[in-house]
Amino acid sequence: MNLLPRSSKEFGSADYWEKFFQQRGRRAFEWYGSYLELCEVLHKYIKPKEKVLVIGCGNSELSEQLYDVGYQDIVNIDISEVVIKQMKERNASRRPQLSFLKMDMTQMVFPDASFQVVLDKGTLDAVLTDEEEKTLQQVDRMLAEVGRVLQVGGRYVCISLAQAHILKKAVGHFSREGWMVRVHQVASSQEQVLEAESRFSLPVFAFIMTKFRPVPGSALQIFELCAQEQGKPVRLESAERLAEAVLERQQYAWLCSQLRRKAGLGSVSLDLCSGDTGEPRYTLHVVDSSTVKPSRDNHFAIFIIPQGRETEWLFGMEEGRKQLAASAGFRRLITVALHRGQQYDSMDSIQAELSPRVMELAPAGMPSQQQVPFLSVGGDIGVRTVQHQDHSPMSGDYVIEDVQGDDRRYFRRLIFLSNRNVVQSEARLLKDMSHRAHKKRKKDKRKQRPADTSEDLPPAPGQSIDKSYLCCEHHKAMIAGLALLKKPDLLLETRMTLLVVGLGGGSLPLFVHDHFPKSHIDAVEIDPSMLEVATQWFGFSQSDRMKVHIADGLDYITSLAGGEEARSCYDVIMFDVDSKDPTLGMSCPPPAFVDPPFLQKVKSILTHEGVFILNLVCRDLGLKDSVLAGLKAVFPLLYVRRIEGEVNEILFCQLQPEQKLATPKLLEMAQALERTLRKPGQGWDDTYVLSDMLKTVKIV
Repeated sequence: MNLLPRSSKEFGSADYWEKFFQQRGRRAFEWYGSYLELCEVLHKYIKPKEKVLVIGCGNSELSEQLYDVGYQDIVNIDISEVVIKQMKERNASRRPQLSFLKMDMTQMVFPDASFQVVLDKGTLDAVLTDEEEKTLQQVDRMLAEVGRVLQVGGRYVCISLAQAHILKKAVGHFSREGWMVRVHQVASSQEQVLEAESRFSLPVFAFIMTKFRPVPGSALQIFELCAQEQGKPVRLESAERLAEAVLERQQYAWLCSQLRRKAGLGSVSLDLCSGDTGEPRYTLHVVDSSTVKPSRDNHFAIFIIPQGRETEWLFGMEEGRKQLAASAGFRRLITVALHRGQQYDSMDSIQAELSPRVMELAPAGMPSQQQVPFLSVGGDIGVRTVQHQDHSPMSGDYVIEDVQGDDRRYFRRLIFLSNRNVVQSEARLLKDMSHRAHKKRKKDKRKQRPADTSEDLPPAPGQSIDKSYLCCEHHKAMIAGLALLKKPDLLLETRMTLLVVGLGGGSLPLFVHDHFPKSHIDAVEIDPSMLEVATQWFGFSQSDRMKVHIADGLDYITSLAGGEEARSCYDVIMFDVDSKDPTLGMSCPPPAFVDPPFLQKVKSILTHEGVFILNLVCRDLGLKDSVLAGLKAVFPLLYVRRIEGEVNEILFCQLQPEQKLATPKLLEMAQALERTLRKPGQGWDDTYVLSDMLKTVKIV
């Protein structure tokens, strides 16, 4: 028998409820959960000795169960004469003090301040079915009556799904009256959540509206949210922010519902925030693998990414996470990234904190009692130390942090928080500094200080940076491109002029400066803050061979191209500059840097036998094809080198097609350059093989 209304408007009709209870009979109908689901929040906000009015009681067992545990001063009202008669008959002998009255809650006959609590389980939702004027007037009368019959200090406890229009109306009404407004999310067990999916996928909330004595001239408004996991409420600055916070929890519940019902929703990511601060604490990525065959034990697993490693391709990119899920052998894998600025004690504590939440994201068909494995690499939570955090007017918030790599060496990173999973610049710390850092971290841990503080590692002078080591694969490939120059084996003895657009931490121009003693470098950086960062934290310094120009790279090159004396002045031009617009399909370089008219200007300041090297990061295939075509039109010889496991592609552009080198010859030239660089006293990193960087180069 279908007992659901044809339209939500019927919920506000007295005739509907008469028919509903006649058809349903005496069997209780529990809107929004049973007593067991609601008792925690009810006991928190209602004292046993208080006088309680239940409006729109229906035939719910809630009043009876409250009565049985000691709440015996309860009056129930409902508009349906049928249900009131049923409830009186059901409770006459067992609960003689439980009162049931047929009454319209918009016109109650109780004296003012008769009750300390008004309890509403779904009634406001049933009445406020739309925002038509007639409906809103009826709700205004209802809420005004609630306020009238409550004592000062009394509470209106309303169990609701908190849809946007209901939240707006209830919060707006009582905040204007000067009441304190709190929204408390109702906790649900996993079994209750699964059962509720047949009814609705929204979570249940309790509005706790506390009546304050009116203060003339006071505009104080108090808005609070109490999530189900935390014991204390969070104060919010406005009704709008409260509505946003409720919406976030509703969206999360909807997502959980969808993930439990089916797999393969595509890329799903979400943040779990700290209940105390509201700041993101964990970022979760849900990955379903269609290639894994189902078995009894491979339904679901959680992968904890050690601190500092969330930027690696395997963890930080969608393609990498798909590969990780397939290799782990689970139908659904959730990767968990730990946020900087948060304290984490141990892997065990993280598992205990996450377990209740991540189980809500389990796939359909997983046995309820099955153990879910937590996976990781290295066995610990990793080391991340924030050395410095600041704001640049041009680049936004950024952070300098030291992290421990999988080889136990320490690395310094520059991260723009607008794109927190991308390493802007990276340098390796010298071994003695890494050793000191590790010892100090262990000492600090014994003092029970958080690992993520600026005091864990000493302020780093320039000599703490290993300047012989290039961390970024695209920087290694760009240096290898110098083998395309004429007589690369003589580059250490030959004057070489370079223009590097995009400074970042300065690793790329600094490496060229230190390894090629005859090089003269102009580095162009639009953001003056980055020069300060490079100098203070990455060991960068200027010299008579290294000059930094604070300017827009577009303007700088345009100015050079317009002066006759500056034409054909650079043997090498390198673009390693990122876009500040995250909505573009190309994040490096900004599109204006590959606009054909501008490329003509780049061509005009490049020597005839020189090489233009470009770091390209473009996820839009159509846009990338257009960029390659534009480059090819200006530079007849174009090599492309894809960085394995990354989106980056390094483009090597030259002006003379007759300079084209077959792969064997190109590798031979790279080896000749490397033999020169490996000479004693050059400080060459033995793990860096130039020819390996060029093995996969293709001519476009």
